[in-house]
Amino acid sequence: MEPSETGASGPGARRTGHHTLEAEGLATGKKNAARLGAHLVFVDESGFLLIPNVVKTWAPRGQTPVLRHWYRREKISVISGVSVSPQRQHLGLYYQLWFDNIRQEEVCVFLQHLLRHLRGPVIVLLDNSPTHKGEPLDLLLRRHPRLWLERFPSYAPQLNPDEGVWTLAKHDLANGCPQDLDALMEELTRSIERTRTSSNRLRGCVLQSDLPPFLR
Repeated sequence: MEPSETGASGPGARRTGHHTLEAEGLATGKKNAARLGAHLVFVDESGFLLIPNVVKTWAPRGQTPVLRHWYRREKISVISGVSVSPQRQHLGLYYQLWFDNIRQEEVCVFLQHLLRHLRGPVIVLLDNSPTHKGEPLDLLLRRHPRLWLERFPSYAPQLNPDEGVWTLAKHDLANGCPQDLDALMEELTRSIERTRTSSNRLRGCVLQSDLPPFLR
């Protein structure tokens, strides 16, 4: 199927507490971005199930809320990227939603989506998942010399501001009980759009991460 997609807006970032090696690795990406006048884009994927995400909530005493649902394993996969512009450090959010699992081919489609919306050099930071490596991505890099891929240190999701997008979405969808994938798609898109169009929510995604201060 074709992905659902969008693009856009905001400024920010925060403290560090990470090993020198991790800071040096991200510093290289930051220096390269400044030298090239490149957009930095922090990319990650997540999955959302029809099974409700149950969290604590308020209710009248003695009236425990009950969520009734079918036990179904269908899900929606999402890939997104928090972008930082090279000069004003304006924040944006780009995303695509898929009914299928995200593989190397879907990652390539998303990277092409970024290239359509961002001018000039683009440096994408992502983790070491197998979906972020392989011949399809190597071919894409050869075709688009203005695109660079950089890796986060291993086992360091806390460095990626895009994790905040998923935290917000899972909070927005908590205790919901969508009837089918179309309903889940609608609710999920509504949540991500709230983040995309809110400079405060985007800035919060950066601030809640453990990015080193030189990426502010």
